[in-house]
Amino acid sequence: MARALWFFPVPDEADLPERLRGLFAKARETVGLVPNVFRAYAYRPERLSAWFAHYKMLHEPTENLDRADREMIAVVVSAYNRCTYCIVSHGHALRKALGGRREDQVLADYIATNWRHAGLDPRRYAICDYAEKLTARPHEMTDDDLQRLADVGLSPHEVWDVAEIAAMYNFTNRMALATGQLPNEEYHYLDR
Repeated sequence: MARALWFFPVPDEADLPERLRGLFAKARETVGLVPNVFRAYAYRPERLSAWFAHYKMLHEPTENLDRADREMIAVVVSAYNRCTYCIVSHGHALRKALGGRREDQVLADYIATNWRHAGLDPRRYAICDYAEKLTARPHEMTDDDLQRLADVGLSPHEVWDVAEIAAMYNFTNRMALATGQLPNEEYHYLDR
């Protein structure tokens, strides 16, 4: 089974700043657990605050880029990077954002495994294609890649969001992999 949590010592929750204790409490209330990424980042509490504020901004739904689309980007990037933590945790979030029905669970699993086999509509296909290209071949990005997102109905702000979400998850995946973060076991069972 999975190895014990990580190289860096995890601070006692009581020793964290009040705002982070509040974040942990809110996570317990809404998700039913404190995500291990919070515990890992608590090693550097000031950075957890900055990272989480950025995360929250990027996951605010807009007219043409909903919560499921944003989680889908996280899953596609994480799958390409083979980041177990983010595939599992954002796979759960994607299942939930898609609606939680059986077919939504199947779709989320297809997206996490190989999004090209998921039967996505042209808008979601373009979003996944962009996210994967930015992850795999960032040096090949051109204005045409951005234009393809606009062509499927995303506003300039939403095109920016797709790029920023993909870039943020590349960073987050690398930190999770670099610091040995593992997903909470509960994520494997939630909403299934």
